[in-house]
Amino acid sequence: MTADVLIVGAGISGLIAARSLRERGYSAQLIEKARGVGGRLATQKIGEFGQADLGAQFFTVRTDALRRHVDDWLAKDLVYVWGTGWSDGSVKPTHSDGHPRFAVRGGMNQLANYLAADLDIALDRLVTTIQLEDDNWILRDSDNRTYRGRALLMTPPMPATLDVLSSSDISLHPEDFTQLRRIQFGPCLCGIHEIEGAIEMPEPGAVQNFQNEVYWVADNRAKGISKSTIITSHANAKYSRQNWDASEADIIQELESAVRPYLSPGARIVSTQLKKWRFSVPLTTYPHEYMLARDLPLLAFAGDAFGGRGRVEGAFVSGVSAGYALADALADG
Repeated sequence: MTADVLIVGAGISGLIAARSLRERGYSAQLIEKARGVGGRLATQKIGEFGQADLGAQFFTVRTDALRRHVDDWLAKDLVYVWGTGWSDGSVKPTHSDGHPRFAVRGGMNQLANYLAADLDIALDRLVTTIQLEDDNWILRDSDNRTYRGRALLMTPPMPATLDVLSSSDISLHPEDFTQLRRIQFGPCLCGIHEIEGAIEMPEPGAVQNFQNEVYWVADNRAKGISKSTIITSHANAKYSRQNWDASEADIIQELESAVRPYLSPGARIVSTQLKKWRFSVPLTTYPHEYMLARDLPLLAFAGDAFGGRGRVEGAFVSGVSAGYALADALADG
């Protein structure tokens, strides 16, 4: 497979980078290790009528780069305002910072599916080797398929990116390597709880308190993406790191303890599924929206750890900027 740009990772950064490149007249081939697109824009069906967002729960808009797209998505009813802030679980009024929190019709993964439409994406393909040959990038995947491109964009979490570059003997400029190695991610232990009976949660259906080990509890039914009552809970990075290898039963017990205060009398937790996000949130970021490698031809890095914003908007802006930067470099070359 041949394209102007090879993009490793079909999360939001990779998807919007591919669209930005196509806008400038360049082709892109995405290679994604998972069976679907979106990365942490993940939504899972639970039972016959249930559904839950597992990773990113919402997104905000603070940049013009994202705002112009969101205006179009609102017009198409792809996204909607879920709320303007969350209760911290106390009796205090829900805090609002003035920034709407947007959710996606049918779950966050539907935004990724929308961005992925008509792009060239190889799914369920793990990139195993990366080579540079006559100023062209050549990638091979776990099924020994070969991909060739003039430029390469890496969007996976940085520890995974550096691992595959190192195993492929691709040497970065020492300063680039030092800056990229500083990027660190926090993990997240996520619970998906199926509820029988009613629950009582503050409007609009979520509690966020960063002082708690399980800092996020949200009702996917109140959010508007589930017909049955499914709760998502997220543990913070410190707890998740300390308990990553704990027994599943112990982790689920802690997650369920954060959900029980919101159960109405007679309601119960029918089941809990555990999801582990090893690279959930960037704790140490790179200050610029992308990096273009020195001493190597047309190699770029992007993702939610670039630009200092983190989360969905950071990943989006990073992908747009990296796509345009590679388009400019290809035009100059």
